[in-house]
Amino acid sequence: MTYAAITGWGKCLPPAVLTNQDLSTILETDDEWVVSRTGIRERRISHVGLQELGYVAAARALAAAGLQGSSIDLIVFGTCSHDDQVPNMASGIQLRIGAQPAAAFDINTACTSFLYGLSAATAMIRSGVVRRALVIGAELISPFMDWTDRNVAVLFGDGAAAVVLEASENEEGVLAEKLGCFGEARDILTVQGMGGRYANHGVLYGVTRWKFEGQEIFKKAVAGMSAACADSLGRLGLTAQDVDLVVPHQANLRIIEAVARKAGVPMERVFVNIHRYGNMSAATVAIALCEALEEGRVRAGNLLMLPGFGGGLSYCAHLIRWGSRTTPLGLSEVELPPSQRTALELIQDCLRRKTQPSARGQAAQPFAGL
Repeated sequence: MTYAAITGWGKCLPPAVLTNQDLSTILETDDEWVVSRTGIRERRISHVGLQELGYVAAARALAAAGLQGSSIDLIVFGTCSHDDQVPNMASGIQLRIGAQPAAAFDINTACTSFLYGLSAATAMIRSGVVRRALVIGAELISPFMDWTDRNVAVLFGDGAAAVVLEASENEEGVLAEKLGCFGEARDILTVQGMGGRYANHGVLYGVTRWKFEGQEIFKKAVAGMSAACADSLGRLGLTAQDVDLVVPHQANLRIIEAVARKAGVPMERVFVNIHRYGNMSAATVAIALCEALEEGRVRAGNLLMLPGFGGGLSYCAHLIRWGSRTTPLGLSEVELPPSQRTALELIQDCLRRKTQPSARGQAAQPFAGL
């Protein structure tokens, strides 16, 4: 049987740090309020576009696997915050890493996009369609954020990470997964202002309003991830005691703790980095996996459980058997250009754009009549 081993990994975090104290200068909030409700202390704000974040992460993952981009047969780019929807993000990565004529497509299930992409690439390797794949989870949320709404502005950050998958006869990589969606509840998490329904309506693209029903999202997130964890374990005849480390989606510390409790996994076997980065949507699990490796939390042969939850309302859990190598084969020299502005200056630019007139010469009124 063919498996899809993870042989390379890499992350890219923009250098500008936005703290809770920074946010308190533009929002009615403070560090205690944010930390007590979310566990978040700071997040990253990018000074470059999404493709640049994804490219740096991809270059580092390839170096870790000891591969050239030309050896990749498939690129899957998970995101909901495209630089452009046409052409897609994956084709830009294909060009930059020299992977022609590899297949290249995007996946958008919001925060679960990386994990859904991992399933898609794994299935294509198992079925023999491709031998090597690059899966990216990346988000540039800051330009789309409503920085006047403290209920969502404190939650999100920018970042990217990638993994390389290779066909293997060893029993490693994704061994079982459960994917699902609470479509009937999709309206409790929406970003108005992104999408075709707003096109040609005098709307300034990127001016958004977020509908974010926190309590209902909490309930669905815990229910979806917990059930997916139980389902994936059941497919292998395993229990929570067999899991060496849980690397969950980092949306809210309370959600992480509730999922661990319901799954029967003590918090000392759960990797948490939400305090450093907040919710980076599709990038969160991938970045957490990279950092778990960097911190020595992943050992050869470990069984990892990766639960996720996102817009739609999608949910999933993946069981991954790690291989024999936990250190990169090489390092990439690719770096982001330095940022000349602070995180607070970057989001103040977003606030200024929000008040600019629309293409029709009127103040942006994104949703009236739509």
